[in-house]
Formats: sequence, structure tokens, C-alpha cells
Amino acid sequence: MTTRVDTQRPSRRGLLRVAAGAGAAAGLAGGVAEAQGNAENLPPNLPEWSRALGPGVIEEPYGTRSRHETAVRRYVPWLTPDRISSVSFTPLAEMQGIITPSGLHFERHHGGVPDVDPADYRLMIHGMVERPLVFTLEDLKRLPTVSRIHFVECPANGGMEWRGAQMSGVQFTHGMLSCSEWTGVPLKVLLAQAGLRSGASWLLAEASDAAHLARSIPLAKALDDAIVAFGQNGEAVRPQQGYPVRLVLPGYEGNMWIKWLRRIEVGDRPWFTRWETRTYTDLMPDGLSRQFTFVNEVNSVITYPCPEKPLRGRPGFVEISGLAWSGAGRVMRVDVSADGGDTWRSATLQDPVLPKALTRFRIPWEWREGQTAYLQSRAMDETGRVQPTIAELRNVRGSESIYHKNSIQTWLVDREGTVVNVQIDA
Repeated sequence: MTTRVDTQRPSRRGLLRVAAGAGAAAGLAGGVAEAQGNAENLPPNLPEWSRALGPGVIEEPYGTRSRHETAVRRYVPWLTPDRISSVSFTPLAEMQGIITPSGLHFERHHGGVPDVDPADYRLMIHGMVERPLVFTLEDLKRLPTVSRIHFVECPANGGMEWRGAQMSGVQFTHGMLSCSEWTGVPLKVLLAQAGLRSGASWLLAEASDAAHLARSIPLAKALDDAIVAFGQNGEAVRPQQGYPVRLVLPGYEGNMWIKWLRRIEVGDRPWFTRWETRTYTDLMPDGLSRQFTFVNEVNSVITYPCPEKPLRGRPGFVEISGLAWSGAGRVMRVDVSADGGDTWRSATLQDPVLPKALTRFRIPWEWREGQTAYLQSRAMDETGRVQPTIAELRNVRGSESIYHKNSIQTWLVDREGTVVNVQIDA
């Protein structure tokens, strides 16, 4: 939907594309009340929780979060016919730092989540190798292990926004994105044990779920930083994330991070599976499709304020915060604009700033009474790549694609502090 918004901004940026769910966003924001609290628990009174003993140790042997924390993954019912082959979204607005709690890590399944018995788990390596091998889970855990922090992003992240602003929250515009500490064996260690034959240049990685998703992977990537991971955030990989073993390909699109990894076949050419021909290709304006666009492009989004986290209370100082990432390496700089890209200021990058990991950025901003603002963030990575505007991206890619949308996100902050997803045409 295209509408003109009454603002005091330059007319060249007056034409906006507003999210179809803008009304829903406004309703969501309007339902967020200022914290009032129970007066009996506020200073100088002694709060009720300090008047009696609480539960003892191992009342919850695994442990749970506070009952007052309610952030959950969510999904879009109309997006897929059922939940077997579907996606859930990480609540990015609730994240602290850069690590996504395993229980909030987004999901993308093509055949549901298999229940894999670790005692029966096996990983085959075969094809153009000197010694075809089969590893148990315990075999893998005996080998040299690494732990690294990396983001994983579905290539369809933001894909519903190609033609215009659609979704009413950062959880749905960017929530097919998570970042974890992954622990496992470098794939090159396993390939060295198998022995690569002359001419080997590609791998096929296949899942053991009902869909048997399989993707072709350049051997050079496997020998660089790929991990066969059995650990996530200090514990076993969750079933929804590939238990007991998944492939980690830092910087590559999430569809290639094969979960429930069953086998790796070595060859001398790509396999052109249905997952890399019928799907996960990028339709271009001339009707042809780009194929094997593995790397997730430099991207960023402001997570506060956002539709789920509107501005409330008195105008004044606000710290804008968000996340930036690049599949090509480290994020080097993030600029923030409050006027839709007319002027920019550089944000502070919060440590740690790691390659192919989420990077938290922060910048102070004064929210003035009655002010309308158009908040944007623009990231640059160590290769010099810079996030494009939606107009710049459409000039190259058109508007019929699904994957690899990394354009600058715009949040419209109205005079009451409500935040709405919009796209600026100019």
C-alpha cells in the first residue's frame, strides 16, 4: 500500500510504502503500557519476594527463565500450508548482546524435526576419497574440537518485503536470524582422515530428516572454516537445530547449514539438487535466476526502538540499538540516520566484533516532543560492501525475488512514539 504521511521532512522523501500490518503494529505498540508496578513493592517498602524463603537448589534440574520473561519464537500462519515445512522467527527486539538463546533460535524445517537416537547416529564420508569413513557421535567428540561464534541467516530473511513493507515487527522482517557459539570438529579434519582424491572440488551434504535436504558446497569452503558441530551455546545442539550433529558454514546462507547431518559425498562438480535449482535461487528482472549465491550480504537492523519496542514516557535521551552482520567478514562500521537517510552519524560497535557474527551497535539520540523520525541503520563490512537502499537493490534485482534481501530498513517513529515499518521510495 502506498500512502503519503504528513511530516515536516523534505518532500522528496514524503512518499512511503507502509507495512500492510501497520494497523497491527500500532495496536501492538498501543498495548505496551508504562511500567507502574505494585506500590507495596516499591521503595522504601520491603518487596514481597524478600519476605519469605524461595525455592532451593535443583528445584528445576535443567533450569528455566523467569516467569516474567515471555519472549518466544513466532510464526506466520499464512506463510506456509502447515508447520512441518515452515519457519519460526527469533524475537530480535528481546535479545541482549549478540548471542541468541538456544530456545529462541529461529527454526526452518522442510520435513519436521526428526527424533535422532545419538547411539544410532552415523556420519558417512564417501565419494572421491581414499578411505570412505563412518563416524559415530563419540568418534567425532574424540577429535580436535573448536568453538566459534557465528550467525546463521535464512536466505529468505526479509523476503516478504521485496515489493513493499509488509510485516509489523522486527521479529518478522529480520527474525530468520540467530547467532550462537558452535562447538565441533573442523570439517577439514574429517576430510583429511578420509583422504581427498585428485580433482575433488565439491561436496554434497545431506540431512537425515524426512525431506533429505541436500546442498552442494565448494570444497574450498569446507577446508576453510566449516564445522561439523555437536554443541551449541555450551550444550548439545537442540533438536530443532540439528541434534545430534549439524553442519556450520560461517557466512553462508542457512539452507546450506545442513541439520541432522547424515552424509558428505566428495565429487568434482555440483549436484544441482532440487534445493539449488527449483528453490534457493534468485530470480532476476530478465527472467533468469542467479544460482549458488552462497554468502549472506552485509546487513543491519535497529532493534530498539522498533514496532515491538515503541518509545514510551517523556521525550528525551534514547539509546538506539541494533544488530549488524556480514557473511563476508567483520562489520567495520554502522551509520544511523533519524531523518530517512538525509544525514548519518556513526554508531559505536560493542565488543566483541567477530567475523561472520552478529555485531551490536549503539548510538545516543534525543527524542524530541512531537517529533516524527525515520530511523535507519547502514552497515559496512571489512570488504567495503555497504548496505543498499531498497531502491538501489530493486534497480539491480527487481522485485520478484525472495532471497538475499539486505536493503536498509526504515522505522517510522510518530509523535506518540509508535513505530511502524515503512519503505522510502526515493
